[in-house]
Amino acid sequence: MHRSIASLPLAPAVKVKLTAAGFDTCADLKDLRPLQLSKEASISQQEALEVLQTLRSDGNVGVVGQDRGGVTALQLLQKERAQGDIITFCSALDAALGGGVPVGKTTELCGAPGVGKTQLCIQLAVCVQIPDCFGGRGGHALYVDTEGSFLVQRAADMAHAAVQHCTLLAQDHEQRVALKDLTVESILSHLWLVRCHDYTELLAHTHLLPDFLNKHPQVQLVVIDSIAFPFRHDFEDFSQRTRLLNGLAQQLIQLATQHSVAVVLTNQMTTKVWSGQSKLVPALGESWGHAATQRLILHWEGTQRLASIYKSPSQMEATVPYCITEDGFRDVPPDPSPSGQQSKRPRVETSPP
Repeated sequence: MHRSIASLPLAPAVKVKLTAAGFDTCADLKDLRPLQLSKEASISQQEALEVLQTLRSDGNVGVVGQDRGGVTALQLLQKERAQGDIITFCSALDAALGGGVPVGKTTELCGAPGVGKTQLCIQLAVCVQIPDCFGGRGGHALYVDTEGSFLVQRAADMAHAAVQHCTLLAQDHEQRVALKDLTVESILSHLWLVRCHDYTELLAHTHLLPDFLNKHPQVQLVVIDSIAFPFRHDFEDFSQRTRLLNGLAQQLIQLATQHSVAVVLTNQMTTKVWSGQSKLVPALGESWGHAATQRLILHWEGTQRLASIYKSPSQMEATVPYCITEDGFRDVPPDPSPSGQQSKRPRVETSPP
């Protein structure tokens, strides 16, 4: 925190204004909010967000480095296993992921409109609240909505289905006691919703997330639906967009690691044309493709929805079918015909929009 402002990777004009306002070291900025910094240093709120984002990333790198120097591989493995996963209610996808969406990591869901990205996000926000004795985590969820696609009635429907499912499974005394606190009302009251209308609001809320998680340690899932929407509009300077996205990605990785939460991001698809052919690829460009720990592609094959593990450090490539029902994100019912065959992973390449 005693690093000088001049040594930070910021635009020269911003450094000059910060120095002129009396900010000499990173420690001078640590307690400021974006709006306050914007006024005191006579810079735009967007520039203030970028400064604080850079400062937070710079300050956390050293902390992570110290942890790595004092932790063995066995301890890291034990911690990772202890963190567990969040089930999706699709057993085929859970099996392919090694148990579900991992806690302590970032997961990106890519897909065309209507394929079920938001449905899966809402399902996860419900599943994370299922008690431990039923295979859940007994946690809370934070849902950051940038597109206005979150439907509270859909969340209520999935919550009702989850309660019914657990009621049918209840056998021992612990499970019956847990059911008393598992209601649709309790699930909805533990699902926090934040609406962001542009990338500036998204960056501001992301900057405040560590404080929110410190105040609400029960939160074990953070969803941003979607990461692409605010960054695909009103950007003439794509180098600035790349800088902001890289800083945001680093913040979210640190958030997942330090607070032991699962961070789930949704991304849109865009069309790439070459050699006279067009293909759908994830938006936000190739550099963003390295941001999340794992990437899933949700896509259609005819009338069948498929989920493909496109990138994962621990799981093999796989493609599994799923369906969206009245109850939520579910397995596809068994096909009685002998012609059903598993699909190959789709050819998807990452490319700038």
